[in-house]
Amino acid sequence: MLQRASDHERATRDELVARARALKPLLSRNAAQTDSERRIAEENIGALREAGLFRLMLPKRYGGYQVGMRTNLDVVSILAEACGATAWVLNLINNCAWIVGLMSARAQDEIFGADPDARAAGVFAPSAQTRRVDGGLVVSGKWYWASGSLHADWGMLGLIEQDANGKFVDQYLGFAPMRELSIEYTWYASGMRGTGSNCLVAEDVFIPDHRLMSLNAAVHGHYPTEHDSEVLYRSAFIPVVTLALVGPQLGLARVALDQVIEMSGRRNIPYTMYERQADSPAFQLQVAEAAMKIDSAHLHAYRAADDIDSAAARAEFPDFKTRARIRADAGYVARVITEALNTLVSAHGAGSFAEANPLQRIWRDANTAARHALVLPTVCEELYGKALLGEVKNITPLI
Repeated sequence: MLQRASDHERATRDELVARARALKPLLSRNAAQTDSERRIAEENIGALREAGLFRLMLPKRYGGYQVGMRTNLDVVSILAEACGATAWVLNLINNCAWIVGLMSARAQDEIFGADPDARAAGVFAPSAQTRRVDGGLVVSGKWYWASGSLHADWGMLGLIEQDANGKFVDQYLGFAPMRELSIEYTWYASGMRGTGSNCLVAEDVFIPDHRLMSLNAAVHGHYPTEHDSEVLYRSAFIPVVTLALVGPQLGLARVALDQVIEMSGRRNIPYTMYERQADSPAFQLQVAEAAMKIDSAHLHAYRAADDIDSAAARAEFPDFKTRARIRADAGYVARVITEALNTLVSAHGAGSFAEANPLQRIWRDANTAARHALVLPTVCEELYGKALLGEVKNITPLI
Protein backbone atom coordinates (compact mmCIF):
# COMPACT_ATOMS: atom_id res chain seq x y z
CA MET A 1 0.00 0.00 0.00
CA LEU A 2 1.11 3.56 -0.66
CA GLN A 3 2.27 5.63 2.28
CA ARG A 4 -0.04 8.59 2.95
CA ALA A 5 1.73 11.91 3.18
CA SER A 6 1.50 13.61 6.56
CA ASP A 7 0.08 17.11 6.92
CA HIS A 8 3.63 18.39 7.46
CA GLU A 9 4.88 16.66 4.32
CA ARG A 10 2.02 18.08 2.27
CA ALA A 11 2.64 21.56 3.66
CA THR A 12 6.34 21.30 2.84
CA ARG A 13 5.56 20.10 -0.68
CA ASP A 14 3.05 22.91 -1.22
CA GLU A 15 5.54 25.52 -0.01
CA LEU A 16 8.39 24.24 -2.18
CA VAL A 17 6.11 23.97 -5.21
CA ALA A 18 4.99 27.56 -4.63
CA ARG A 19 8.60 28.72 -4.50
CA ALA A 20 9.33 26.90 -7.76
CA ARG A 21 6.34 28.50 -9.46
CA ALA A 22 7.44 31.93 -8.28
CA LEU A 23 10.80 31.47 -10.04
CA LYS A 24 9.35 30.57 -13.43
CA PRO A 25 9.25 34.13 -14.87
CA LEU A 26 12.93 34.64 -14.02
CA LEU A 27 14.00 31.28 -15.43
CA SER A 28 11.95 31.83 -18.59
CA ARG A 29 13.53 35.23 -19.10
CA ASN A 30 17.01 33.72 -18.83
CA ALA A 31 16.33 30.49 -20.76
CA ALA A 32 17.71 31.65 -24.11
CA GLN A 33 20.82 33.09 -22.43
CA THR A 34 21.36 29.85 -20.52
CA ASP A 35 21.07 27.89 -23.76
CA SER A 36 23.38 30.11 -25.82
CA GLU A 37 26.05 30.51 -23.13
CA ARG A 38 26.01 26.78 -22.33
CA ARG A 39 25.78 27.41 -18.60
CA ILE A 40 23.02 28.26 -16.15
CA ALA A 41 22.62 32.01 -15.75
CA GLU A 42 24.15 33.07 -12.44
CA GLU A 43 20.93 34.93 -11.64
CA ASN A 44 19.11 31.58 -11.78
CA ILE A 45 21.64 29.92 -9.47
CA GLY A 46 21.32 32.73 -6.93
CA ALA A 47 17.52 32.64 -7.04
CA LEU A 48 17.43 28.85 -6.58
CA ARG A 49 19.78 29.16 -3.62
CA GLU A 50 17.74 31.94 -2.03
CA ALA A 51 14.57 29.86 -2.46
CA GLY A 52 16.26 26.92 -0.72
CA LEU A 53 15.72 24.64 -3.70
CA PHE A 54 19.27 23.29 -3.66
CA ARG A 55 18.35 21.86 -0.25
CA LEU A 56 15.49 19.63 -1.41
CA MET A 57 17.34 16.38 -0.67
CA LEU A 58 19.80 17.74 1.90
CA PRO A 59 19.53 16.16 5.38
CA LYS A 60 17.48 18.17 7.85
CA ARG A 61 20.48 18.07 10.17
CA TYR A 62 22.10 20.64 7.88
CA GLY A 63 18.99 22.74 7.32
CA GLY A 64 17.71 20.75 4.36
CA TYR A 65 14.15 19.70 3.53
CA GLN A 66 14.92 15.99 3.08
CA VAL A 67 11.95 15.53 0.74
CA GLY A 68 11.03 12.31 -1.02
CA MET A 69 10.93 11.53 -4.70
CA ARG A 70 7.33 12.66 -5.22
CA THR A 71 8.04 16.19 -4.03
CA ASN A 72 11.31 16.27 -5.94
CA LEU A 73 9.48 15.38 -9.17
CA ASP A 74 6.91 18.11 -8.54
CA VAL A 75 9.45 20.87 -7.92
CA VAL A 76 11.85 19.91 -10.69
CA SER A 77 9.14 19.48 -13.32
CA ILE A 78 7.67 22.91 -12.52
CA LEU A 79 11.07 24.56 -12.98
CA ALA A 80 11.49 22.68 -16.27
CA GLU A 81 8.36 24.41 -17.58
CA ALA A 82 10.51 27.54 -17.61
CA CYS A 83 13.99 26.16 -18.34
CA GLY A 84 14.84 22.51 -18.86
CA ALA A 85 18.57 22.98 -18.35
CA THR A 86 18.15 24.81 -15.04
CA ALA A 87 15.78 22.12 -13.79
CA TRP A 88 18.22 19.38 -14.87
CA VAL A 89 21.14 20.96 -13.01
CA LEU A 90 19.12 21.61 -9.86
CA ASN A 91 17.85 18.04 -10.04
CA LEU A 92 21.27 16.39 -10.35
CA ILE A 93 22.85 18.60 -7.70
CA ASN A 94 20.05 17.57 -5.34
CA ASN A 95 20.63 13.96 -6.36
CA CYS A 96 24.28 14.31 -5.39
CA ALA A 97 23.21 15.84 -2.05
CA TRP A 98 21.10 12.72 -1.48
CA ILE A 99 24.12 10.54 -2.21
CA VAL A 100 26.19 12.53 0.29
CA GLY A 101 23.38 11.80 2.79
CA LEU A 102 24.19 8.09 2.34
CA MET A 103 27.85 8.62 3.24
CA SER A 104 29.49 8.35 6.63
CA ALA A 105 28.76 11.10 9.15
CA ARG A 106 32.38 12.24 8.84
CA ALA A 107 32.04 12.73 5.09
CA GLN A 108 28.70 14.49 5.45
CA ASP A 109 30.13 16.88 8.04
CA GLU A 110 33.12 17.60 5.85
CA ILE A 111 30.97 18.40 2.82
CA PHE A 112 27.93 20.09 4.39
CA GLY A 113 28.95 20.86 7.98
CA ALA A 114 30.77 24.10 7.25
CA ASP A 115 28.51 25.11 4.35
CA PRO A 116 25.02 23.61 4.00
CA ASP A 117 24.75 25.39 0.66
CA ALA A 118 27.71 23.46 -0.76
CA ARG A 119 26.86 21.82 -4.08
CA ALA A 120 28.21 18.59 -5.52
CA ALA A 121 28.13 17.42 -9.13
CA GLY A 122 29.64 14.39 -10.75
CA VAL A 123 29.65 11.23 -12.79
CA PHE A 124 28.91 7.59 -11.96
CA ALA A 125 30.86 5.98 -14.77
CA PRO A 126 34.41 5.09 -13.72
CA SER A 127 37.08 6.74 -15.84
CA ALA A 128 40.21 6.87 -13.78
CA GLN A 129 43.47 5.39 -12.67
CA THR A 130 43.63 4.70 -8.94
CA ARG A 131 46.24 3.49 -6.54
CA ARG A 132 45.79 2.50 -2.92
CA VAL A 133 47.76 4.49 -0.34
CA ASP A 134 47.48 4.68 3.41
CA GLY A 135 44.00 6.00 4.24
CA GLY A 136 42.48 6.17 0.78
CA LEU A 137 43.00 6.31 -2.99
CA VAL A 138 45.03 8.58 -5.23
CA VAL A 139 43.09 9.08 -8.47
CA SER A 140 43.70 10.52 -11.90
CA GLY A 141 41.48 10.64 -14.96
CA LYS A 142 38.63 12.36 -16.76
CA TRP A 143 34.91 12.17 -16.02
CA TYR A 144 32.73 13.32 -18.89
CA TRP A 145 29.29 14.94 -18.77
CA ALA A 146 29.32 16.28 -15.20
CA SER A 147 26.09 18.31 -15.23
CA GLY A 148 26.23 21.28 -12.86
CA SER A 149 30.02 21.15 -12.45
CA LEU A 150 30.30 24.86 -13.30
CA HIS A 151 28.33 25.64 -10.14
CA ALA A 152 29.70 22.94 -7.82
CA ASP A 153 31.94 23.02 -4.76
CA TRP A 154 32.55 19.25 -4.78
CA GLY A 155 33.06 16.71 -7.55
CA MET A 156 31.67 13.18 -7.36
CA LEU A 157 33.85 10.71 -9.25
CA GLY A 158 33.20 7.14 -10.30
CA LEU A 159 36.21 4.98 -9.34
CA ILE A 160 37.41 1.40 -9.67
CA GLU A 161 40.04 -0.08 -7.37
CA GLN A 162 42.24 -2.97 -8.47
CA ASP A 163 44.89 -4.84 -6.48
CA ALA A 164 48.55 -5.17 -7.43
CA ASN A 165 47.68 -8.02 -9.80
CA GLY A 166 44.98 -6.03 -11.59
CA LYS A 167 42.15 -7.91 -9.88
CA PHE A 168 38.94 -5.98 -9.23
CA VAL A 169 38.57 -4.89 -5.59
CA ASP A 170 35.55 -2.55 -5.59
CA GLN A 171 33.82 0.28 -7.40
CA TYR A 172 33.19 3.56 -5.60
CA LEU A 173 31.75 7.01 -5.72
CA GLY A 174 34.34 9.38 -4.30
CA PHE A 175 34.08 13.06 -3.41
CA ALA A 176 36.83 15.64 -3.94
CA PRO A 177 36.76 19.43 -3.52
CA MET A 178 36.43 21.22 -6.85
CA ARG A 179 39.54 23.25 -6.00
CA GLU A 180 41.51 20.00 -6.42
CA LEU A 181 39.93 19.28 -9.82
CA SER A 182 39.82 21.13 -13.11
CA ILE A 183 37.13 21.43 -15.76
CA GLU A 184 37.68 20.70 -19.43
CA TYR A 185 35.06 22.42 -21.59
CA THR A 186 33.68 19.60 -23.70
CA TRP A 187 29.92 20.14 -23.56
CA TYR A 188 28.91 21.12 -27.09
CA ALA A 189 25.61 19.30 -27.45
CA SER A 190 22.48 20.23 -29.39
CA GLY A 191 20.20 19.83 -26.36
CA MET A 192 20.44 20.56 -22.65
CA ARG A 193 23.19 22.95 -23.72
CA GLY A 194 22.76 25.13 -20.66
CA THR A 195 23.65 22.32 -18.25
CA GLY A 196 27.36 22.89 -18.83
CA SER A 197 27.91 19.15 -18.54
CA ASN A 198 31.65 19.40 -18.98
CA CYS A 199 34.50 17.07 -18.09
CA LEU A 200 36.03 16.84 -14.62
CA VAL A 201 39.77 16.22 -14.56
CA ALA A 202 41.87 14.90 -11.67
CA GLU A 203 45.63 14.53 -11.49
CA ASP A 204 46.89 12.59 -8.48
CA VAL A 205 44.05 13.70 -6.21
CA PHE A 206 43.87 11.98 -2.83
CA ILE A 207 40.39 10.82 -1.73
CA PRO A 208 40.29 9.51 1.84
CA ASP A 209 38.39 6.33 2.64
CA HIS A 210 35.65 8.19 4.50
CA ARG A 211 34.79 10.03 1.25
CA LEU A 212 34.46 6.78 -0.70
CA MET A 213 31.20 4.83 -0.94
CA SER A 214 31.05 1.34 -2.37
CA LEU A 215 28.73 1.45 -5.37
CA ASN A 216 28.34 -2.32 -5.27
CA ALA A 217 27.08 -2.14 -1.69
CA ALA A 218 24.86 0.86 -2.41
CA VAL A 219 23.12 -0.92 -5.29
CA HIS A 220 21.99 -3.53 -2.75
CA GLY A 221 20.82 -0.97 -0.21
CA HIS A 222 23.86 -0.96 2.08
CA TYR A 223 24.99 2.57 2.89
CA PRO A 224 27.72 3.88 5.24
CA THR A 225 25.49 6.45 6.97
CA GLU A 226 25.10 6.08 10.71
CA HIS A 227 21.81 8.00 10.50
CA ASP A 228 19.76 5.00 9.41
CA SER A 229 16.56 6.34 10.99
CA GLU A 230 16.33 9.05 8.31
CA VAL A 231 13.72 7.76 5.89
CA LEU A 232 14.98 9.46 2.73
CA TYR A 233 18.41 7.88 3.06
CA ARG A 234 16.92 4.39 3.18
CA SER A 235 15.61 4.78 -0.38
CA ALA A 236 16.77 2.27 -3.00
CA PHE A 237 19.82 3.61 -4.83
CA ILE A 238 19.31 2.83 -8.52
CA PRO A 239 15.56 3.55 -8.48
CA VAL A 240 16.26 7.01 -7.05
CA VAL A 241 19.06 8.00 -9.41
CA THR A 242 17.19 6.61 -12.43
CA LEU A 243 13.83 8.23 -11.74
CA ALA A 244 15.51 11.57 -11.08
CA LEU A 245 16.57 11.66 -14.72
CA VAL A 246 13.02 12.02 -16.05
CA GLY A 247 11.63 14.68 -13.70
CA PRO A 248 12.55 17.62 -15.97
CA GLN A 249 10.96 15.94 -18.97
CA LEU A 250 7.54 15.95 -17.29
CA GLY A 251 7.61 19.73 -17.11
CA LEU A 252 9.01 20.13 -20.61
CA ALA A 253 6.13 18.08 -22.00
CA ARG A 254 3.47 19.96 -20.04
CA VAL A 255 4.63 23.38 -21.20
CA ALA A 256 4.94 22.21 -24.81
CA LEU A 257 1.36 20.93 -24.76
CA ASP A 258 0.12 24.18 -23.22
CA GLN A 259 1.94 26.27 -25.81
CA VAL A 260 0.69 24.28 -28.81
CA ILE A 261 -2.90 24.45 -27.53
CA GLU A 262 -2.66 28.16 -26.72
CA MET A 263 -1.35 28.99 -30.21
CA SER A 264 -3.79 26.76 -32.06
CA GLY A 265 -6.51 29.40 -32.14
CA ARG A 266 -4.21 31.89 -33.90
CA ARG A 267 -2.33 29.66 -36.35
CA ASN A 268 -3.67 28.36 -39.62
CA ILE A 269 -2.75 25.13 -41.41
CA PRO A 270 -0.94 26.28 -44.58
CA TYR A 271 -2.25 25.11 -47.94
CA THR A 272 -5.59 24.08 -46.43
CA MET A 273 -8.93 25.75 -45.75
CA TYR A 274 -8.29 25.73 -41.98
CA GLU A 275 -7.72 29.25 -40.70
CA ARG A 276 -7.32 27.88 -37.17
CA GLN A 277 -5.42 24.71 -36.30
CA ALA A 278 -7.90 24.10 -33.51
CA ASP A 279 -10.69 23.53 -36.03
CA SER A 280 -8.94 20.61 -37.71
CA PRO A 281 -9.99 17.09 -36.59
CA ALA A 282 -6.50 15.85 -37.47
CA PHE A 283 -4.95 18.49 -35.19
CA GLN A 284 -7.43 17.62 -32.45
CA LEU A 285 -6.41 13.95 -32.67
CA GLN A 286 -2.73 14.85 -32.47
CA VAL A 287 -3.25 17.00 -29.38
CA ALA A 288 -5.30 14.27 -27.70
CA GLU A 289 -2.66 11.65 -28.50
CA ALA A 290 0.14 13.80 -27.08
CA ALA A 291 -1.87 14.69 -23.97
CA MET A 292 -2.63 11.04 -23.23
CA LYS A 293 1.03 10.10 -23.55
CA ILE A 294 2.04 12.94 -21.25
CA ASP A 295 -0.58 11.82 -18.71
CA SER A 296 0.71 8.26 -18.98
CA ALA A 297 4.27 9.45 -18.34
CA HIS A 298 3.14 11.20 -15.16
CA LEU A 299 1.28 8.12 -13.93
CA HIS A 300 4.36 5.93 -14.38
CA ALA A 301 6.70 8.48 -12.81
CA TYR A 302 4.47 9.07 -9.78
CA ARG A 303 3.87 5.35 -9.26
CA ALA A 304 7.63 4.80 -9.22
CA ALA A 305 8.17 7.74 -6.84
CA ASP A 306 5.47 6.51 -4.47
CA ASP A 307 6.93 2.99 -4.50
CA ILE A 308 10.39 4.35 -3.64
CA ASP A 309 9.09 6.63 -0.88
CA SER A 310 6.75 4.08 0.70
CA ALA A 311 9.40 1.32 0.76
CA ALA A 312 11.83 3.71 2.47
CA ALA A 313 9.15 4.66 5.03
CA ARG A 314 8.69 0.96 5.83
CA ALA A 315 12.46 0.46 6.02
CA GLU A 316 12.20 -2.11 3.24
CA PHE A 317 14.46 -2.62 0.25
CA PRO A 318 12.29 -3.16 -2.85
CA ASP A 319 12.56 -6.60 -4.40
CA PHE A 320 14.39 -7.20 -7.67
CA LYS A 321 11.26 -7.18 -9.83
CA THR A 322 10.08 -3.86 -8.37
CA ARG A 323 13.48 -2.24 -8.87
CA ALA A 324 13.61 -3.47 -12.45
CA ARG A 325 10.10 -2.16 -13.05
CA ILE A 326 11.06 1.28 -11.75
CA ARG A 327 13.88 1.42 -14.28
CA ALA A 328 11.34 0.39 -16.93
CA ASP A 329 8.98 3.12 -15.67
CA ALA A 330 11.73 5.71 -16.13
CA GLY A 331 12.56 4.41 -19.61
CA TYR A 332 8.88 4.46 -20.53
CA VAL A 333 8.60 8.10 -19.40
CA ALA A 334 11.56 9.02 -21.61
CA ARG A 335 10.01 7.15 -24.55
CA VAL A 336 6.48 8.54 -24.41
CA ILE A 337 7.53 12.10 -23.63
CA THR A 338 9.74 12.03 -26.72
CA GLU A 339 6.88 10.63 -28.79
CA ALA A 340 4.45 13.24 -27.45
CA LEU A 341 6.82 16.10 -28.24
CA ASN A 342 7.40 14.79 -31.75
CA THR A 343 3.65 14.77 -32.26
CA LEU A 344 3.27 18.27 -30.85
CA VAL A 345 5.96 19.90 -32.98
CA SER A 346 4.54 18.17 -36.06
CA ALA A 347 1.07 19.47 -35.21
CA HIS A 348 2.36 22.97 -34.51
CA GLY A 349 4.33 23.03 -37.76
CA ALA A 350 7.77 23.97 -39.04
CA GLY A 351 7.59 27.17 -37.00
CA SER A 352 8.39 24.97 -33.98
CA PHE A 353 12.03 25.15 -35.04
CA ALA A 354 12.35 28.91 -35.34
CA GLU A 355 15.04 30.08 -32.91
CA ALA A 356 12.57 32.51 -31.37
CA ASN A 357 10.14 29.68 -30.58
CA PRO A 358 10.74 27.99 -27.18
CA LEU A 359 9.37 24.75 -28.63
CA GLN A 360 12.65 24.05 -30.43
CA ARG A 361 14.62 24.33 -27.19
CA ILE A 362 12.09 22.16 -25.34
CA TRP A 363 12.29 19.54 -28.10
CA ARG A 364 16.11 19.59 -28.10
CA ASP A 365 16.37 19.41 -24.31
CA ALA A 366 13.88 16.57 -23.89
CA ASN A 367 15.33 14.51 -26.74
CA THR A 368 18.84 14.86 -25.34
CA ALA A 369 17.78 13.98 -21.80
CA ALA A 370 15.90 10.91 -23.06
CA ARG A 371 19.16 9.43 -24.35
CA HIS A 372 20.81 9.20 -20.93
CA ALA A 373 22.17 5.66 -20.61
CA LEU A 374 20.26 4.88 -17.40
CA VAL A 375 16.87 5.56 -19.00
CA LEU A 376 17.32 4.10 -22.48
CA PRO A 377 13.92 2.46 -23.01
CA THR A 378 15.15 -0.67 -24.77
CA VAL A 379 17.69 -1.41 -22.06
CA CYS A 380 15.24 -0.67 -19.23
CA GLU A 381 12.55 -2.84 -20.79
CA GLU A 382 14.98 -5.70 -21.33
CA LEU A 383 15.90 -5.55 -17.64
CA TYR A 384 12.25 -5.66 -16.63
CA GLY A 385 11.45 -8.44 -19.09
CA LYS A 386 14.26 -10.56 -17.67
CA ALA A 387 12.99 -9.89 -14.16
CA LEU A 388 9.43 -10.87 -15.11
CA LEU A 389 10.69 -14.10 -16.67
CA GLY A 390 12.89 -14.98 -13.71
CA GLU A 391 16.15 -14.69 -15.63
CA VAL A 392 19.02 -14.97 -13.16
CA LYS A 393 21.66 -13.48 -15.43
CA ASN A 394 21.26 -9.81 -16.26
CA ILE A 395 23.10 -7.26 -18.36
CA THR A 396 23.93 -4.80 -15.57
CA PRO A 397 24.11 -4.69 -11.77
CA LEU A 398 22.48 -1.24 -11.84
CA ILE A 399 18.96 -2.33 -10.85
